[in-house]
Amino acid sequence: MTMDVRLLRIDSRLLHGQVTTNWAKAINVNRILVVSDRVARDRTRKTLIVHAAPPGIRTHVLTLEKMVRLYHDPRFGVLKPMILVENAVDARYIVEGGIKVDSINIGAISFDSTRVMVTDAIAVSAADVEAFKWFHNHGIKLDVRKVSNDSSKNLWKSLSEKGLV
Repeated sequence: MTMDVRLLRIDSRLLHGQVTTNWAKAINVNRILVVSDRVARDRTRKTLIVHAAPPGIRTHVLTLEKMVRLYHDPRFGVLKPMILVENAVDARYIVEGGIKVDSINIGAISFDSTRVMVTDAIAVSAADVEAFKWFHNHGIKLDVRKVSNDSSKNLWKSLSEKGLV
């Protein structure tokens, strides 16, 4: 038995108010798993993220490799987690590692000089675009919603309109 992943979300902010107040309740999770090699190595950031968790929902920060390993460990089959990653490349790594999802929620991806704005809150790099192409080719829906009540927008359509795919 493997984990029942309730949501895989890409958001460069990781754990923040919208996640804690809306998504965790809407999808009825019993764990929040923040999956980031960078955060796992940063003691201060890791501590801040764990303390930002909503009451009653345990939160853990894991490396990408550890996430894949725990997913396949039957001892963790009782978990119903929301998995949060910072970027599409990290999401692809864990999905290629065997984590099963039908869709990926994209919240916000911060802009920098290596990225192109695709929506008002999502900026993508060339590596992100390649990861999104991989998801699209594997039938995984790219769902853009900040909170669960928002209407779903298809990121693939936005990438196509910008001429990125």
